[in-house]
Amino acid sequence: MEASTKAAVGTGAMEASTKAVICTVCSSFVVFQILFHFVSYWFSARVSSGYNSLSIDKKIEWNSRVVSTCHSLLVGIFGLYLFFFDEATITDPLWGDPTYVNINIATASGYLISDLLIILFNWKVIGDKFFIIHHCAGLTAYYFVLTTGVLAYIANFRLLAELSSPFVNQRWFFEALKYPKFSKANVINGILMTVVFFIVRIISIPPMYFFLYSVYGTEPYIRFGFVIQSVWIVTCIILDVMNIMWMIKITKGCIKVISLIRQEKAKDSLQNGKLD
Repeated sequence: MEASTKAAVGTGAMEASTKAVICTVCSSFVVFQILFHFVSYWFSARVSSGYNSLSIDKKIEWNSRVVSTCHSLLVGIFGLYLFFFDEATITDPLWGDPTYVNINIATASGYLISDLLIILFNWKVIGDKFFIIHHCAGLTAYYFVLTTGVLAYIANFRLLAELSSPFVNQRWFFEALKYPKFSKANVINGILMTVVFFIVRIISIPPMYFFLYSVYGTEPYIRFGFVIQSVWIVTCIILDVMNIMWMIKITKGCIKVISLIRQEKAKDSLQNGKLD
């Protein structure tokens, strides 16, 4: 009798958790769609005087990046809090209670589905095969985290990569508004973008694989089964290869800007020398 009662309670809790996850994913999807189709148009026109002069194509990408920034700040900051203070997943990164992390993962999943649709419906404007691969890899990993309750700590750790997106998006905003490349705001944002991207997407790679190596073959790891083990490894490799590619691109751009700034300073010095 007692055993059956416990089983019923456990089943009820699992059903409630599943409903909460589905509700969060759907709510996230709807909110981010509203942000893209309505809120960003209204907000951007009031915050930036240059928004109204943009072409329709530019406005579509602008709005998608506004939504991206909102998502990144939301899941990035909450993820940072969970990374330091969610004792359940910190104590047991593989099987720890994912209740709070699931909220963040479900929110991110809703955004990824929303953004996938926006990209597909506006493919000629913002279509990018790498973003499709990125989103599909993320959704695949998040699906298993949300449905099995495992690897919540790792999934949240991977979400911290989103903290770099606001700087990447801001760089595009400056470019769309035709800010001078050497303007103080542009240069500062470029430096922050490079540093933050490197910290949250590149430096974080070795510790993640070291942790994977340290738990490989242990009883908790074996309990995952082949499918989850494979999804963990494959999705991480896909995302990390893309992060390294993007880091190389960002670094080249940063080096180019620094080189141009030095050339401008050299010209100014030469001109001042001639004037003297």
